Amino acid sequence: MNEWMNHPAMKNIDPVKLELIKTAARQTEGKSGKALAPVMMALITNANKRGIRFSPDEVSLIISILKEGKSKEEQEQIEQMVKMVTTYMKKGI
Repeated sequence: MNEWMNHPAMKNIDPVKLELIKTAARQTEGKSGKALAPVMMALITNANKRGIRFSPDEVSLIISILKEGKSKEEQEQIEQMVKMVTTYMKKGI
């Protein structure tokens, strides 16, 4: 899972955001699509509490990283999780 750290886009991410992403990556390692939702919700909630907002490009990067090496079924579960998280974010909870 650590090969994502070499992704060129990761070099442009704020170090504070990068640390949050690393934490989420450690927590999601080996988990299936459905198990990712609570971790992603916690990542967003913790970031929001600290006044940190992820851009749409950063969110897309995180999602693509999560999907790497997953089966088609797990990728679909991740997509469902993304929709749920997006709805949560729009509500501003």
